[in-house]
Formats: sequence, structure tokens, C-alpha cells
Amino acid sequence: MRGLAVLIAGLSLAGCATAPKPACPAGQSQVWTAQLFLGAKAPSRVSDRDLRAFVDREVTPRFPDGVTVVDGGGQWKGDENQLIREAAKVVTIVLPARSDAQAQVDAVRAAYKARFRQDAVVLTPPPACVAL
Repeated sequence: MRGLAVLIAGLSLAGCATAPKPACPAGQSQVWTAQLFLGAKAPSRVSDRDLRAFVDREVTPRFPDGVTVVDGGGQWKGDENQLIREAAKVVTIVLPARSDAQAQVDAVRAAYKARFRQDAVVLTPPPACVAL
């Protein structure tokens, strides 16, 4: 019985071990990306010009090495359980290896929500480990 307890404890701890980072070729480093899904319709219409100005003022200063902005579309169930579709822009940011990158992404999200009266800005963050 004691052997079984030791085996279970060992297997449990093995699940907590950090997987080694993959080795990158010389001159390269491991990075993560964040994708922001920016609604462009409700409650206020966001034009391409408005979005470009937002990217220039809010995103570029925080991530001067560059971002990618592509057209997209989204849908969800609204308050009345009615399907809502809208245009969207997807902003992909290669996150730098600095400690404030997540705070900078959060600042961009907050600025977009405030500027264009959006309830949410969907973010697909870098992978994370969680315990349930």
C-alpha cells in the first residue's frame, strides 16, 4: 500500500514539472503571440480610419517592433439571445521578452473598450499552465 502511495505521489508531482523549452536555432529566440479581436460595429461603428488611428496611438508605441492587423468577422448571441454578426479586426502582436508585455496588451484592450464603447475585446493570450 505504501508503494502505491509513493507511486501516486510521484506521478502527481511529475505532472507539475515544467516541460523544457524547445531549443531555437542560433540567432532565434522563443516568442509568444497575442491576438486581439476588435469589434468594429456595435455599439459604435469603427471605420478603417478610426482603427488605423487607434493602432498608431495605442498599439504602435507599446509594441514598436510591429503588429499585424487583418480583417475578420465575428458573431455571438446578444442579450436577447439573438445572433449578432459584426466586422472585426484581428491584431496579432509578437510579444517581446520583457516583463511588462501582458500589462501593455491589457492597456491596449482597455483603451479600445473605452474609445469605442465596446463591452469586450477578446484576447487569445500566450499559453499558460493552470490548476483545476
